[in-house]
Amino acid sequence: MFDFLEDYDLLGAFWTTVQLAALSAVGSLIWGTLLAAMRVGPVPLMRGFGTAYVNTVRNIPLTVIILFTSLGLSQTLGVTLGADDFETINFRLAVLGLILYTSAFVCEALRSGINTVPVGQAEAARALGLSFNQVLGLVVLPQAFRSSVGPLANVLIALIKNTTVAAAIGVAEAALLMKEMIENEAQLLLISAVIAFGFVVLTLPTGLFLGWVGKKVAVKR
Repeated sequence: MFDFLEDYDLLGAFWTTVQLAALSAVGSLIWGTLLAAMRVGPVPLMRGFGTAYVNTVRNIPLTVIILFTSLGLSQTLGVTLGADDFETINFRLAVLGLILYTSAFVCEALRSGINTVPVGQAEAARALGLSFNQVLGLVVLPQAFRSSVGPLANVLIALIKNTTVAAAIGVAEAALLMKEMIENEAQLLLISAVIAFGFVVLTLPTGLFLGWVGKKVAVKR
């Protein structure tokens, strides 16, 4: 029943999905943290930029962002992100698009964690002479990350599933392979079940592990 799978690189497709998710997760965490710092910072211009970015990007479909990176940045402006071949360019553009999109949700998850930190702790740190950056990096963000593990886990799981959108620009991940398999084989339900099972294998352990981490590092108040 599963003999037709031997003709397709199923593991390679899911490995590409894992790479997309991992690289995008790291980039989103970095950019999302910077956006969260802007949104709670004392500089009005940076607060305005962070707020405008998050509210704008969250309301744009991911497909539009991914297509913009390919059609707008690559084909129109000639942006290649240091790659030479078509597949690598599209892969890196997909990672960029996923980072731009997911970082908005990372920012909001972190901002919710920042709001759980008692104001008195930040005021005490400032009274000791610490700068805003020191207060944020040494006092607020460490506690915010611990409080945000649960919401960040949900963002990561959504990111893993969102990698399927990269198929729109030809990235050879699981969704593109599924499309190819459906076109070539008369096994729609079986193919869908196999791909769905693959994503369950990726997302379910991730959610369970991060849920356990969230309970272990939760701030006791």
